[in-house]
Amino acid sequence: MPIRRFGGHRSLVSCSSTTRLSYGYTRKMNISRSGYRVFTANSSTACTELAKKITERLGVELGKSVVYQESNSETRVDVKESVRGQDIFIIQTIPRDVNTAIMELLVMAYALKTSCAKNIIGVIPYFPYSKQCKMRKRGSIVCKLLASMLAKAGLTHIITMDLHQKEIQGFFNFPVDNLRASHFLIQYIQEQIPDYRNAVIVAKSPSAAKRAQSYAERLRLGLAVIHGEAQHSESDMADGRQSPPLSRVSTGHPGLQLPLLMAKEKPPISVVGDVGGRIAIIVDDIIDDVEDFVAAAEILKERGAYKIYVMATHGLLSAEAPTLIEESAIDEVVVTNTVPHEVQKLQCPKIRTVDVSLVLAEAIRRIHNGESMSYLFRNITVDD
Repeated sequence: MPIRRFGGHRSLVSCSSTTRLSYGYTRKMNISRSGYRVFTANSSTACTELAKKITERLGVELGKSVVYQESNSETRVDVKESVRGQDIFIIQTIPRDVNTAIMELLVMAYALKTSCAKNIIGVIPYFPYSKQCKMRKRGSIVCKLLASMLAKAGLTHIITMDLHQKEIQGFFNFPVDNLRASHFLIQYIQEQIPDYRNAVIVAKSPSAAKRAQSYAERLRLGLAVIHGEAQHSESDMADGRQSPPLSRVSTGHPGLQLPLLMAKEKPPISVVGDVGGRIAIIVDDIIDDVEDFVAAAEILKERGAYKIYVMATHGLLSAEAPTLIEESAIDEVVVTNTVPHEVQKLQCPKIRTVDVSLVLAEAIRRIHNGESMSYLFRNITVDD
């Protein structure tokens, strides 16, 4: 039995008891470190469906909390259980009332931060304001502002899906996992579209060509790109947009004479690629205002496509989108459940939903266990 000295005195210590004490302490630490909770910050019951599916796949219960709006529209959050020292995942789906959902997420994150949660991970399948990620004239980059607000509220990590621009990840000063929904949409094409081998993947604009190319290469299909815009009559254009600016009398230095930069002018709408006698599958990341998709479907019909599908990750389907889709040449619109759209499906039977809760649940499990996320990004290139 070894002899140890403490403060000049000799003491007999049993190795086995030390080992038992050490193992017991280690086991206790592992138990405390292994705890995690999954919450939802949505006050609307329609927005909690995705969170319920994720927790069912994880085999855990949804955390107990109350999120509601007071009579003056202030957001209040009450967390009903202890979260001290645990990993907390907040699943927040974004309904039509975007700003309310953002405020609910911020208040929930801050409530968990002040309750001594160890890590707070936001699971935001559709990241709002992602289209406002570039400076336009005297506007602002709202997406960058939202990233700063989330960090200030206490979030330490974000799981999202198909960001509108991958460069948005650079707005954050903490890790961002940008998952992909293409696995599920490609599987839908292969299993649910008869004779998909006779299909062609279509980009409704040159800016969407890279995404369409990724689908075409994975499915071993052809690619077509719609370029240009519908031409309007002169009476439609007489709205003052071509008017010269008001002249102002300037004093002082007249300034430098820069070379004149010609204004851009899109050609008449055309299709680059053969769609005659084919199934046309239009792919994009977001389908919100559907006028562009309806116009694309019309030109594809004129070029000989006999069936038209629209595939998108985030089905916002705002305003009159369901009605326009129902009356259009589009045969089917396939979106994931990153955004709740059950009301729109009742209005338009052409809308189909693909469940992506599996990949979100797996991401939560891997992040909590400290496992590599590379499995979820296998065969995904930098350009995807």
